[in-house]
Formats: sequence, C-alpha cells, structure tokens
Amino acid sequence: MTTNSTGSADRAQEPSDQEFTVRRATAEDIPGLVAMLADDALGARRETPSDLDPYRAAFDRIDADANQHLVVAELRGTMAGTLHLTIIPGLSRRGAVRSLIEAVRIHADFRGSGLGTRLIEWAVAESRRQGCALVQLTSDATRVDAHRFYERLGFQASHLGFKMPLD
Repeated sequence: MTTNSTGSADRAQEPSDQEFTVRRATAEDIPGLVAMLADDALGARRETPSDLDPYRAAFDRIDADANQHLVVAELRGTMAGTLHLTIIPGLSRRGAVRSLIEAVRIHADFRGSGLGTRLIEWAVAESRRQGCALVQLTSDATRVDAHRFYERLGFQASHLGFKMPLD
C-alpha cells in the first residue's frame, strides 16, 4: 500500500515485469518466509518465528527434492511473497503429473497490489512447463477471502479434504 501526498492510502500499483521476479528460496530467506507464514490469525497459532531450527531442517529437505519448488516473489528487490509448488507424479488420470500449490503468502505491505495473482499465474505456468495435467491447491476452510481469490483465478472447489494430526 502506498500513501499519497494527502496522507491517505492508495491501492498499491500492479507490479510490472521489470519489478516482479520469482526465484528459488535460499536458506537466508527462512526468517522472512516464516514471518510471512505467521502473519495472520491462523499462522500466528501454528508458526514459531522465534525458533527457526525446525524450519531450517524442513528447508533442507525441500531444497534437496527436485519436485519441490519453494519460491520467493520479489518486487523491486524486496521479498514480497512466497509459495510452495510440489510436482507429483501419479498413476491416476492415465499417469498424469499434477502440481500442488501450498503456503501462498503475500507480505502485508504488498497485499492488494496484484502480486498474489502474478504469483499464482507463475505457479500455473511452471506447472505447465513441468508437464502437469492438473494444478490443485488447498486452503484452510476459514480463509473465505482466499477461496474467492482462487475461484476468480479459475480454480474450482472440487473435493472435500481431511487431515489427521500425527503429533
């Protein structure tokens, strides 16, 4: 969000191609990534930015797996968003490869700028490049605004999901 000369907030401008880049996350990005994951009511309950050790171990596992694409979206050289794209080979759908988009976050300073749309568009394009026949994502049932966002981008609610905590 930007502030104009009168001090009121203007809607952030959509990023241009020259300002917007997506790159593979590095270990140095971990503090910023975890901060974005924790920056909402749901994330604040499940993330612990004060203890980065479990995130470093997870990052090492992700980074070592060629099917994992943990990325950082930068706007004008600043970390502005992230997502985790997983490529999943499978037998169903005639041996189709699919991708799974998870952990989509946009830094609070960049929400409403169009960056989220650009980041999802990047993930869909990368999924095509990786030979995927289907892109899927999950979103917590409480994230109603996110559901509308994904539907606006062409995603359709298609399945009922279940989880079982193992700890």
